[in-house]
Amino acid sequence: MTITNQQIARHAFLEAMYADGYYPDHVVDLGKAVLVRLCERIEAERPADLGALYVLTAAATEEFNELQTAFEEADSEIETVARETIAEDFWFVATAYGFADADIEELVAERDW
Repeated sequence: MTITNQQIARHAFLEAMYADGYYPDHVVDLGKAVLVRLCERIEAERPADLGALYVLTAAATEEFNELQTAFEEADSEIETVARETIAEDFWFVATAYGFADADIEELVAERDW
């Protein structure tokens, strides 16, 4: 599926992580793919309210939880910079799709990183 939201299409996901050699690009690519899939689901399902959006972001957050092993295997981890970068991109996605009142903590409430 092609992303139709132009803000999203132009956005460089996880940019701070790509810029930091501590995070291997091949693992960051997996995180970027999670965010792109989240956008595709939002465009396909068109959540009507924050509750519906939070269901989608919870699933995407669970995918990030599963990436912790990949980071560890690459001698990295989801630590402070990564946590902030990931959460900020979740918030960017929410606002780009019209959910400006989304709570950043609620967007990633399922995280264990």
